[in-house]
Amino acid sequence: MSLLKNNTLISDTWIHAGAEDQLPEAGDVIVSFARLLRDFETLSKRTGKLGVVFSNVDRAEALTTFLPRLSVVVLPFPAFSDGRAYSIARQLRDFGYRGEIRATGNVLPDQLQLMLQVGFDAFDIGERFPLEAWQSASKQMSLAYQRGLFRRNSEAEIWTERHTDA
Repeated sequence: MSLLKNNTLISDTWIHAGAEDQLPEAGDVIVSFARLLRDFETLSKRTGKLGVVFSNVDRAEALTTFLPRLSVVVLPFPAFSDGRAYSIARQLRDFGYRGEIRATGNVLPDQLQLMLQVGFDAFDIGERFPLEAWQSASKQMSLAYQRGLFRRNSEAEIWTERHTDA
């Protein structure tokens, strides 16, 4: 599976383990939130990085205990019109999480800029759109709606631009 990260396609080297799957001895593994809750002690002793798929029906606060140990949080988009994962990503960044936040599911190129602004930094883009569509989308907006921490250096904040004396 390919991931879009830093405007480039990379291979997904993570192992996605189901609720009852045998875990490999070593390697980077992503589990469901239910499995994280159930097996955290065992998971935290493994060699390799740990990630979680976190449903958009759960509250971001439920992850705070685990954030220091997590290297990736995968936030699914069950429908392109379901924006709950935006809020969760922003909350995770507000909690101080600096690991990867990955969008998966029904993700569209025209949503890319806002996703970057709220804290997403990796995207499971599938094969629905070519890489060029994603790269073009990453350059379409030069102003950011979110203020502060999540703004990339090339973007000005809309509020600042509106209130600059000409």
